Amino acid sequence: MPILVHKYGGTSMANIERILSNAHRIAKDIEKGYQVAVAVSAMSGETNRLLALADEIDPYGSGRERDMLASAGEQVSIALMAMALHKIGIGSVSFTANQAGIKTDPFHTRAKILSIDDTRLRKVLDEGKVPVIAGFQGVTEAMEVTTMGRGASDTTAAAVAAALGAERCDIYTDVDGVYAADPRIVPRAKKLDRISYDEMLEMAGAGSKVLQTRSVVFAKKYNVPLQVLTSFEDLPGTMISEEVEGMEEVLVTGVCSDKTEARLTLYGIPDHPGIAAQVFEALNDEGISVDMIVQSVGQDGQANISYTVNKSDLGDARKVTEKVKQGLSARDLSVDEKVSKISVVGVGMKSSGGVAARMFRCLAAKGINIYMISTSEIKISVVIDEDYTELAVRTLAKEFELETEE
Repeated sequence: MPILVHKYGGTSMANIERILSNAHRIAKDIEKGYQVAVAVSAMSGETNRLLALADEIDPYGSGRERDMLASAGEQVSIALMAMALHKIGIGSVSFTANQAGIKTDPFHTRAKILSIDDTRLRKVLDEGKVPVIAGFQGVTEAMEVTTMGRGASDTTAAAVAAALGAERCDIYTDVDGVYAADPRIVPRAKKLDRISYDEMLEMAGAGSKVLQTRSVVFAKKYNVPLQVLTSFEDLPGTMISEEVEGMEEVLVTGVCSDKTEARLTLYGIPDHPGIAAQVFEALNDEGISVDMIVQSVGQDGQANISYTVNKSDLGDARKVTEKVKQGLSARDLSVDEKVSKISVVGVGMKSSGGVAARMFRCLAAKGINIYMISTSEIKISVVIDEDYTELAVRTLAKEFELETEE
């Protein structure tokens, strides 16, 4: 029998009414002849509540204990979802990440999945039951509980879908699909019927909150189609799949903004080979992901290097960079948390030019200064002052015709 994976986010698990509604939706897919596995998030607001308790004691406390605390929210959700399925006559078994065989690396609060032993999940499916799996969490080889960052239930769902060879992974949330721009900023933003893995990957990495980046990585690697749709209404969603004919006809698919990054700049570092490697190897050794990087042209034997990290990693990144600064006898280190990353994304850029010029011209016309620039084959990103975020998004959405005509 073909397998579907459902994922329900926090708003979809907000109360018992929503959970029972999800159970009936699962039942409909079972009636269609599918085996269904489910990944769930903690109930809406629960993870924030738990971490706020931790912050009251020590906001910089042990990552291990924060993971132990934060993972409790999903354990509540899996039990309630399994109970809801039992209530409507569908067999179900709840699984913590450990019980589901989800192994991660040892980096607390930002762990990455290394493997999934799907033996127990397949056994439950073969028995005609629904496995309900805790999202967001995993366990190390040393049996330490880890979490994978906010929104990581998407990643759990995609990884489980890949492990099970699922036909599709349906991500149920509080929005009815992927939009060309944030509708809160651009009210008439176009809803996308279909988007490629690469475009969604770039948009997720550029600040689109619909899916976590790593969920798209798993889906693309194992060619598992993702569908983003709402659990609140029966509406068509957005399909995320391999690139299909005609996608390149659209020059820009979407514009995204991201205020979750901070910019660090090292001034007066020695300008010779191997220095950049020292900086970024030190960050990598602490499991800190770097996004954008800009190095100035050296003068008088010195150069400056700027890079961005997620604000959740800023404390650790600052500590690591301070050590590097001392080791290199760099002149200074500055940190700017009031920045925003603005990105335009589209597979059409592979076969058409001029997007960068149009983007920079539009921003300049609005008096928006650009601090950093980064490009890929299908994305152009800039870092600007966060006060200009909404203006930049609205301007670019209009320039690249990402709004409906209604």
